[in-house]
Formats: sequence, structure tokens, C-alpha cells
Amino acid sequence: MAPLNGETAVLTVHGPDQTLSGLPAGPFDPASDRTFELALRNFVARQTGLAMGFVEQLYTFGDAGRETPQARTGSAGDDRVVSIGYLALAPAAKAPGAAGAVWRPWSDIFPYEDWRTGRPAVIDEVIAPWLAGWAGGDPARQIRADTLFALNDRAIWRDERVLERYELLYEAGLALEAARDRGQSPSGKGPALGLALRSDHRRILATGLGRLRGKLRYRPVIFDLLDEAFTLSQLQKAVEAVIGQPLHKQNFRRGVERAGLVERTGRIDTATGGRPAELFRRRDETVDQTQTLGLSLPIQR
Repeated sequence: MAPLNGETAVLTVHGPDQTLSGLPAGPFDPASDRTFELALRNFVARQTGLAMGFVEQLYTFGDAGRETPQARTGSAGDDRVVSIGYLALAPAAKAPGAAGAVWRPWSDIFPYEDWRTGRPAVIDEVIAPWLAGWAGGDPARQIRADTLFALNDRAIWRDERVLERYELLYEAGLALEAARDRGQSPSGKGPALGLALRSDHRRILATGLGRLRGKLRYRPVIFDLLDEAFTLSQLQKAVEAVIGQPLHKQNFRRGVERAGLVERTGRIDTATGGRPAELFRRRDETVDQTQTLGLSLPIQR
């Protein structure tokens, strides 16, 4: 993931049929690949023309039938394909050097996750009525839907539960991939819920986005998505572009100052389009001493 025009973007590549995008992916050859990570770096470079910086292992995905035409139902004769997902962050979305590689804002893939300008209309217009029909009066199902999508006054939107929301939409048959994997006709509602990806790559991406959102609260990983010098407004917008929610400006700045995560550079940014703003940088010595220190995220309700 990397910042792009005020958004947090995800690098995608065209699939073998050139019609459906997915995440960069490739095989591990035990005869020639010394480690999983080296294999990852090699095939990402081939598919995108970009070299990766820091990466961390995300999760192992091994559902039956993941790579079959009916991608997640499988059959007794299917080979089991196991994938190891990685999360990589970069301070800039460099132009891909390979055809078919495209940076896409995560909000194109999960539009219902973007609350920065208010509650997404798709939740009340599409998701809520569909899930009510899916629940069919079952209290457990309705509570699950209400909790994950904040469908009543008692429920609070939890930004880190990206995977649980996607899995619910898949189970309820509302995600485009659900109809594809079950060999059914699309409901017609799927496109409103974002871009479908090949195989279970949207599930993998949901896992990564949820992990990143959660990590912000206990590790200062947001600095991996910023230039060396930044304004406090740029820092706030970078956080908002990840969590998909607006933050209270003054409370956020007070939290950053209390945590001691940044320090002044003594320089001013005059290219803000408004009043010149002071430039800050990550305070490395503090971060090194407090590896579990994250950001306070005062959500603006």
C-alpha cells in the first residue's frame, strides 16, 4: 500500500485472462527460491516493475478450491493451493514499470469502508435491506449484521473489522465473488460494493487493511506511508486515508504531541495551498524505545 492523491492505494495487476485484477501473486519454487520473501520480491518486481521495501508476513490462506473456477467451493479432486500473504507499505505510489499493474484506492474495492465524508449511502440503500432479508428474522444473524455495519443506534463502527464485514457480505451472497464462486448469476447489487478481485484476493486485501488499521493503535506504522518531513495536517490525512474515518483535529494533534512521536524540523512548508505550515519528522529515538507506542485516534462522530 502507498499514498496516492490523498488516498491509500493498493497495487493490483491484471489476471491471466486480462479482465479481472488481483494482487501481485506468484508460485514458490522450493528448488530455486531460498525463502518465501525472496520469491515474493522477485515475482512482484516481474509483475509490476517495482522493487519492494519493508514487508511483513500477514496470514496463510488455504481454503479449499481457492484457485478453481468455482474459487471457494472446491471439489474432492481439486488440488489445495496455499498462499502466504504479505503486507508492504511505501511512502509513494511509484509509477509501475509493467503493463497491467495499476494503483487503486482501497475505497474503490471497499466503498462501504470509507466514512471520511459521512456514513456511506450504500450501507443503508443496499447492505442493510439485503442483510435484513438474509437474516430472515434470525436474531443471531441480525445482531451480527447490526454490529458489523452499525445498523442501529447501539452499534459503533469498528474500522478494523474489515475482514468480518467482507465475509458477512460473501456469506449473504452480496459480494460479487460469492455468485462467481457458487456458479450463480450476480445479484446486481455487487458493483455498488466495490471492485471484485480474482480468486479470494479481496479477502486477502480485507485482512491486510484490517491489520493495518489495528496496528496504528499500537505501532506508529503510519510513518511508513509518509515522506521524511510532513505537516501535522498531512499526518492526520494519512491516518484518515487508512482508517476511513475523520479525526478530531485538535485532539489528534494533542495525542501526537503527548506520545512524543514527532519533532520539529525547523522548516516551513509553503506549498500547502494556504497558510505555511511547520514541518515535522518522525522522532526515531522515541519510537525505538517504545516499540508498542501507537497513535491516539479521536474519531470525529
